[in-house]
Amino acid sequence: MSDIAALVTDNLDVWTGATERKSGAGRGGGKRISLYGIDRLRALILDLAVRGKLVPQDTADEPASELLKMVAADRKALIMQGKISKPKALPKVGLDEISVPDAWATARFGNIFSLEYGDNLPEPKRSGTGEYNVYGSNGVVGTHHSYRIEQPCVVVGRKGSAGALNVSTEPCWVTDVAYYCIPPAGIELRFQFILFQTLGLDVLGKGIKPGLNRNEANVLPVGLPPLAEQQRIVAKVDELMALCDTLEKESAGAMAAQQALAEILLASLVNSADATDLARDWSRLERHFDTLFTTDASIDALKQTILDLAVRGKLLERDSREEPVSLLVQDWKKAKGTALKSAGDRRIKIAPDPKAPPFPLPEHWAFQSFENIFLFIDYRGNTPPKTSNGIPLITAKNVRMGYLDREPREFISEETFPKWMTRGFPKVDDLFFTTEAPLGNICQNDIEEPFAIAQRLICFRPYGDVNTRFFMLAIMSRSMQKVLDDHATGMTARGIKAAKLKLLPLPVPPTAEQHRIVAKVDALMALCDALKTQLSEAAQTQRNLANAITKRAVA
Repeated sequence: MSDIAALVTDNLDVWTGATERKSGAGRGGGKRISLYGIDRLRALILDLAVRGKLVPQDTADEPASELLKMVAADRKALIMQGKISKPKALPKVGLDEISVPDAWATARFGNIFSLEYGDNLPEPKRSGTGEYNVYGSNGVVGTHHSYRIEQPCVVVGRKGSAGALNVSTEPCWVTDVAYYCIPPAGIELRFQFILFQTLGLDVLGKGIKPGLNRNEANVLPVGLPPLAEQQRIVAKVDELMALCDTLEKESAGAMAAQQALAEILLASLVNSADATDLARDWSRLERHFDTLFTTDASIDALKQTILDLAVRGKLLERDSREEPVSLLVQDWKKAKGTALKSAGDRRIKIAPDPKAPPFPLPEHWAFQSFENIFLFIDYRGNTPPKTSNGIPLITAKNVRMGYLDREPREFISEETFPKWMTRGFPKVDDLFFTTEAPLGNICQNDIEEPFAIAQRLICFRPYGDVNTRFFMLAIMSRSMQKVLDDHATGMTARGIKAAKLKLLPLPVPPTAEQHRIVAKVDALMALCDALKTQLSEAAQTQRNLANAITKRAVA
């Protein structure tokens, strides 16, 4: 077994266990899992390949110095034919710039390879039925009936996805946002592609003026093995990359299966008949936390399940000594009536109880509309004139799911403030809710100093004795987010009007139970965060191991 094969097989747990969270798309944000260890292994294989450490050298191979002569003769002929540009004079490669085996040769990129500009397509510019691929900055963008490059080549992104690489083995057209590079005599196309992947061409394209400048690429030092060794390198890289693909599929499949199992078991919790059944099911699940919840996604699913259990009244058993929820509802109605008489605020209306509860609740709970629980303080689609400093302005951009973010910071003038905030001033622990872009973000206000609020944001001011954190957690749950989405409008940017939102039902437990639920949820969320911390630390350890093995391999 070769050294590199042993390096792979002896450290499978490191390569497959080293993961990394990366930003992902989706409503409310999210993370995707990157198999960092396998990505690192792929990079290591390529790095060893171009350093001459992937396959042994063969003294029977023609030395690479002869290959350089072949390349020089081929390039001279192409320059005279006008097929490639004549490069500027480049300095010789220093001994300390690159280390390669004795049988290899070194040269500047521009003395071996020529990055040539692509060109605009001839008319008709767009054709979906052509027989020749058209390459843009980051791959095939269509087909055409004509071709410009007859020989196999490597396509290099110039603008947009600068430094992105693709291989064309057939005649093709390369557009003006990319370069093409035909391998000179004595250079294998696939070896050229492997070499280009290790040069950091994508990094060169991220300068002050984004876009790959070929003059910067031309000065890079490169190592060239004999042609026969190039062919052996290509074969070995193909073999090892196939092994990486297999490892990745197996790891991704195992992670997907584990996630599916976790979600099935979590769904069984939500479907538990009562708190007694839930306690039994939870105990059974808790014994397997270390094997079920091993990714951020699975822990996030656990958090959402906790919120669903809370909002459906399944997280705690009832305490019959607590005051019934009917007394709380009566208190709200009295408070609304008093506010209406004293303030004459036409926004305050006694709305009927919701007629169609969206999901079942315990018998001692109730459903009440948003309008019966909260006074709405909002400024519809208006935005006050902003200034560089002054009174802070809180907008929908500051309202995250479960917390208030003071960034980005915006302001209005002290003169504008009293004229703008005519509908009421938010108090600490009031709730902020986003009506669109995104819909349904909710948080508690924790700002004590004066501030203003702007469009796409509603402040929920409770009428009576309410644990606003309970209602925040309830609105964050999948159950209530579905209610919101079912009543929203719009295709891509979903939103809901205040008039429709006021009529939607919210679950209401007795006051004392609200407090007990919040305490229980906070304790369970702390457990989930501790699990995430352990996972993050374990994943970092695995990444450190992968990096250490990589450094040892190239040392």
